[in-house]
Amino acid sequence: MSEKIDFSRMKIAVVDDHDLVREGMNAVLVANGATDVDKFRTATELMNEVDAGKTYDFHIIDLELPDVDGFALIDMIRARNPVSRIIVSTVHNEIWILRKLLARDVNAIIYKSGDGNEVVQAIQEILNGRNYYCEEVQVSLNYASDSSLHPTARELEVLHHIAKGKTSREIAAVMFISDNTVEAHRKALFSKLGAINVADLIVKAIEKGYLKKNGI
Repeated sequence: MSEKIDFSRMKIAVVDDHDLVREGMNAVLVANGATDVDKFRTATELMNEVDAGKTYDFHIIDLELPDVDGFALIDMIRARNPVSRIIVSTVHNEIWILRKLLARDVNAIIYKSGDGNEVVQAIQEILNGRNYYCEEVQVSLNYASDSSLHPTARELEVLHHIAKGKTSREIAAVMFISDNTVEAHRKALFSKLGAINVADLIVKAIEKGYLKKNGI
């Protein structure tokens, strides 16, 4: 049986631009003993606190924020602390979004339509050294085939540039990396997606949800 979580010892950030969602998440955490929950409407508000020296044990974030998207916020948080624990609370179930979250190795994905107390279960799993993806996320990933060999965030960035028709040299210039590094990412993409050429790579990336049909 798992130990009861001591929320009173945790510092938690909740980032969501909807008052009802922020307050609802706060209520669940407080009901479970949390005493240090900071609530933010924007990514900028959170990062101002982090840059001022505040640290958090958990970041619970939405993907749609008024200043930057949640993916950019994840990158900013991880740039300050690569081992930050991030829980994404979202309404989006598109496979390409889930793939992008997996590529960033978020610690948990939960849906706002689910049980409000699911965040408690997610935190418990993370403290036990496991990622937590709610049942609906797992079903989507299983339906879209094996998610264990999904591209990394950098590989996805290269993939998006390839889809725009950029050459390896152009991609290297945009990403400030060497031509050899771009080629290594391309090779990994072809291997992970089982593609035989660029056209096949793009088709399979769309099929697996790494790219939208109408673009990145």
